[in-house]
Amino acid sequence: MENNENNNQEPIKEVKKEEVKEAEVVNTQNIEKTTKTESKGLSIAAMVLGIIALVFFCAWPISIPCAILAIIFGAVQLKKAGKGMAIAGLSLGIISIAIWIILVATGITIFNAATESGSLNNFLDELESYNYNYNYNYRINL
Repeated sequence: MENNENNNQEPIKEVKKEEVKEAEVVNTQNIEKTTKTESKGLSIAAMVLGIIALVFFCAWPISIPCAILAIIFGAVQLKKAGKGMAIAGLSLGIISIAIWIILVATGITIFNAATESGSLNNFLDELESYNYNYNYNYRINL
């Protein structure tokens, strides 16, 4: 019986070294394709976040984090494939952050100029006297 079972089985096929090398090449090509696809994902994310940072510029809680992430993703992606979109995302993020820095610096400068000239202090004094008059005239009479 044992002889019949051995005769029914197919003979073991010898594997050539060339076939093994071809299989390894195919596997590395698949890995390279997967890596390139993942690389493009970061560059696309950088570009989209940079666009969002500029479009939602007035909403700073959205704009600033998106700009920071666009800068990070773009900088990481410059070392890999898909550099065009990574550069776009990086530059849009930097532009958005630069605009915010200019806006904040301008606001601080205007505020300092207003307080030094006394116009802000005059306005606050008038507001305080109005509040005092309102409280004295209307609340006491009620």
